[in-house]
Amino acid sequence: MNEFIALPPLPGELDKKRVLDHLPKVMATIKRNIPRIGERNPKIGNADFSWTHCGAFDWVSSFWAGQLWLCYQTTADEQFKNSAKLRKSYFANMLLDPFWLDHDLGFQYSLSCVAEYKLTGCEESKMMALRAADHLIHRFRKVGGYIVAWNDTHPLALEKPDVIQGKSIIDSLQNTALLFWAAEVTGAPRYREVAIRHSETLAKHIVRDDYSTYHSYNFDPIYQTPVKGETFQGYADESCWARGQSWAIHGYAQTYLYTKDDNFLNLAKKVARFAADVITPDGVPVWDYRLPADEIQYKDSSAGAITAAGFLLIAQALEDKAELLPRDDAQRAQLLEEAAQFSDWGLYLLQGLMNSCDLCDNEQAEGLLANGASFVKVGLCDNMLPYGDYYYLEALMRAHGYRHFFW
Repeated sequence: MNEFIALPPLPGELDKKRVLDHLPKVMATIKRNIPRIGERNPKIGNADFSWTHCGAFDWVSSFWAGQLWLCYQTTADEQFKNSAKLRKSYFANMLLDPFWLDHDLGFQYSLSCVAEYKLTGCEESKMMALRAADHLIHRFRKVGGYIVAWNDTHPLALEKPDVIQGKSIIDSLQNTALLFWAAEVTGAPRYREVAIRHSETLAKHIVRDDYSTYHSYNFDPIYQTPVKGETFQGYADESCWARGQSWAIHGYAQTYLYTKDDNFLNLAKKVARFAADVITPDGVPVWDYRLPADEIQYKDSSAGAITAAGFLLIAQALEDKAELLPRDDAQRAQLLEEAAQFSDWGLYLLQGLMNSCDLCDNEQAEGLLANGASFVKVGLCDNMLPYGDYYYLEALMRAHGYRHFFW
């Protein structure tokens, strides 16, 4: 059953028309940057707003392709499609060396191969994405009920080799979409069953009682029993990494879309409510929601973009539920009221990004958003980020009512 979650009032004025009018400008900026980026995959921005590009097996390698496929879906402009297709060999080569593959297969293949299959019917891309889904499902620990995040090649393995094979992280809630898609196209229920059980396990352990979140959770790698939550990229184990919170908002709302289980939608709304209560009035999250006041308050535009997309996804889910009810049903009115609150908050977060971080008017910028916080602890704290750019576009499209994405 749907639980009504009231959001706090917006902390400032919202100009909905201005936000909605920004989508064409963002898409034009993406098109402007196609010749600059070529066949490479952006990784992280430099001080001059150019990109450093991905090497092999990079978890962020699909986010530029995802932007290109969304633009092609929206405009039918062949330039977007042709540029996206240039990246296929990168993802084909990745599957040749599975030793390096980890839980980020969902990010890597949903926005590249699944996208191409959905938009063009390409059988080669479909089979590549299914191979990726098979690699992902084999990371599932049946006794513990979770997907292992990283391999012994991860930097953390050098510090804590005893925990790396029992660790799951909050980002994985977005990666499960590849498994749900694989279940739909193959008819094999095991993909869906793993995605659901993993999501339930993280709901139990990685989401705290106040609906803040851990970045990661450790299980005993032998006995699979739960051990503790901790962080890798957040400020502290008991803090709340803003991008991690955004993965949970978007991820659980997305899991609801596949399962229609209200427990996932209710959880997404409660995790979103936590974020709404602590986001600064400018609408752009500080990189950790429990960052002490004496620390530098770096912003994370990527967390803002993912959160905006998640709020708008929740709003769409609530609207869809309302449409199934008679027009005079009191619950229908309540669902639409709730949806309007989540929609307004999503638009407000987009407005905050437009006001503070948007680079569309900078002719030299190869990305869309400044002020991304990739990994503050190692000094990556004021950069363009391709995932921030992707979710910025996705959120703007959701604001316009688009509902078909590659997750």
